[in-house]
Amino acid sequence: MRRRIPEVFLGIGFVGIMSTLFLGLNWAPSVSINAFESPAAQRIFYWHVPAAWSAFIAFGVLFTGSALWFFKRSPFGWRLHVAGTEAGLACGLMTVWSGCVWGAAEWGTPWDWTDVRLNTFGLLTLLALFLVLGRQSQPDGVETRDTFSTFGLYGFALVPLTYIATRIWQIRHPGPVIGAGDGGGSLQSSMALVLLIGALSFTIFIIGHMMISMRITHLEQRLEHAQKRLDGGN
Repeated sequence: MRRRIPEVFLGIGFVGIMSTLFLGLNWAPSVSINAFESPAAQRIFYWHVPAAWSAFIAFGVLFTGSALWFFKRSPFGWRLHVAGTEAGLACGLMTVWSGCVWGAAEWGTPWDWTDVRLNTFGLLTLLALFLVLGRQSQPDGVETRDTFSTFGLYGFALVPLTYIATRIWQIRHPGPVIGAGDGGGSLQSSMALVLLIGALSFTIFIIGHMMISMRITHLEQRLEHAQKRLDGGN
């Protein structure tokens, strides 16, 4: 049963994500037409925010794994690094895609190059893409792992910058609707409930995703080690 835990997490997370999408489109109340240019497009918020939340979790795992490998030479740390990059790329692309849909409907443009938060998150997603493609195109080895781990360590600086960007430079991207420091959030209870379901579902899903990724990387490492032993024996 323990071997099936990642699959269970993926299944529960997927059902929760689909439920969030359904509730966001059909049950959560619509926002005021005076608050947004395109009130219907606001409903993608229930997908966009949890995806961004999960991306931050993935980038935190990437940073932890990069540190464990770079400073401790931990094989477990390298598996965390790989899992974090793959999960960060998946969630980052979902966040960017949903944000572009929102921006095209609300702002009349899918991207604003003057908005700090949009650009720092975009750089995070590009970093994950670089690490995923780089690992697949380069032979595995200590030097390769050191290089990619260094990118993971320094790139993590974009995470806190992205998080606080709208608190310092609110240009296009909306400011926080929860925990904004004004004594309460601006969401109705039903909207907050759907957002909570989405955040939990994406978190569970991405944990399952990373557990499976770590399992695959571990099997790849064992296969490579066995191949080297066979080659050495010949």
